This record gives sequence, structure tokens and C-alpha cells, in this order.
Amino acid sequence: MSTTEQALADIALAVAAEAGELARTSRNSAIRDVDTKSTATDVVTAADRAAERLIRARLAQARPGDAVLGEEDGGAAGSGVTWVVDPIDGTVNYLYGYPWYAVSVAAQVDGVSVAGAVVEPVSGRRWTAALGQGAWRDGERLRVSEPAGLDVTLVATGFAYSSERRKAQAAAVGALLGQVRDVRRCGSAALDLCAVAAGWVDGYCERGLSRWDWAAGALIAAEAGAVVALPGEAPDLGADAVFACAPSVSDALRATLVDCGMGAF
Repeated sequence: MSTTEQALADIALAVAAEAGELARTSRNSAIRDVDTKSTATDVVTAADRAAERLIRARLAQARPGDAVLGEEDGGAAGSGVTWVVDPIDGTVNYLYGYPWYAVSVAAQVDGVSVAGAVVEPVSGRRWTAALGQGAWRDGERLRVSEPAGLDVTLVATGFAYSSERRKAQAAAVGALLGQVRDVRRCGSAALDLCAVAAGWVDGYCERGLSRWDWAAGALIAAEAGAVVALPGEAPDLGADAVFACAPSVSDALRATLVDCGMGAF
């Protein structure tokens, strides 16, 4: 049984692609069975649960004995490889029929992502990375952008489910808007991180994410050359902040985000 990073990435892609097809084809019925979690805006559909069950079953076949940590069914890290799974990242988008959602599967060892895949069921795009081997989208190697300055930097972000925290985040983003090219908010952290990897946006910062939100996407961004800080690594932005940015503006964007109050709530 191979444990190379590329072998793990291949497994991640295969199971994410199968789960993505399940989510896409079952949407019409799945969105009739919707529950909520932390708040009324934090939704989970039947497809979230079905996709995670499928991923867990396929991982048990391919890698028996590995631990799995998933958004819907929980779990804990193991002593070897732990699979970190978000069966549908962007569930609200999925619920509404907005096509910016994805399946994210990553392999971690000692809490560090070593392989990952993010699959977009609607577009069919497939994003992958293995530690030290670059980041790829549908066979094309990815490289982050090189913006000349903060004023031409396009920034992605996201907002919490809590209305009070969203207000604080919105205030920070409002202060940021006058200092960058513009801001995008698309509703999937995994895909925002992939967008950094592709150069579709220049930087990204979000607070309050869970490990399954960033485990694959952050590796893809880092392997494409982004400066990446994970929860606990950028305390000036908040203990729970995830930050990914093109190197040419990473210091300037991070300092500006701090000045705008991103770490203050």
C-alpha cells in the first residue's frame, strides 16, 4: 500500500470526484431535506450527508485503518494519515443553485496537509496538489499572480454564519475596499483558496473556518506559490484566521488587513 504524497492525492481526487457527481445528480431531491446546525443560516442537506458517507466508504476500501475527520460525521486525527473531508463546501450556494461549491478531500499527517483535491461538480474542474510537487487544475500547473501593488490587488473573503460576527467582518472589509482593487465573496473557502492558486484572485483572508474548509485548498494555494498562514500562524489577523496571498503583496495586504480590524473580532 503506497503512502507517497502523489498516491494520496490520486485517492483524494478519485473519491472527491465520485462524491461530487453524487451531489450534482442528487441536488433536486437533496435540497428538500435540509437541516440547520450552528445558526438558521448554517445549513446541511441530504447530499452533504450522503456524499460524506460515500467518501468514508471509498477511503475505507482504499486506505483501511486511516482516520477520517469530516464536517458532518466528525472524527478525530489518527497517528498516521488522517483524511479531512468537506463533502460540500458552499452548501448555501448548493441549496440555492449557485454553482460555486465543491467537494474537498485532504490527507494530513501530524496536522499538515500532504495531499488534497478540490472538485467542482458543476464545472467539472479538478484541483489537486501533493506536498512538494506543485498544484494543478485539470493537468495545468498553477502559479499565483504577481500584482504590482496593493491598489491592484483583488482580495477574496468570506463571512461567518453568526450575524453579529458578519457585521464586524463587513466593517473590516469596508475599510479594506478603498485600499485594494476590489473584494470578492463567493461562499466557498476551498474554491477561494484554489482561486488564489490560479491567480484568479491575488489574496484571501477569512476568519472562523474549520479544518475541512481549508485542508485541501490551502495546500493547493501553497504549492502554487502563495504565502499561506493557517489558524494560529497569523495571530495579528486573529487566532482562527486563514490567509493566502501572492508573495509580491503578502506583507502589504496582511498589514492592511490588521489596520482594517480583521484581527479585532
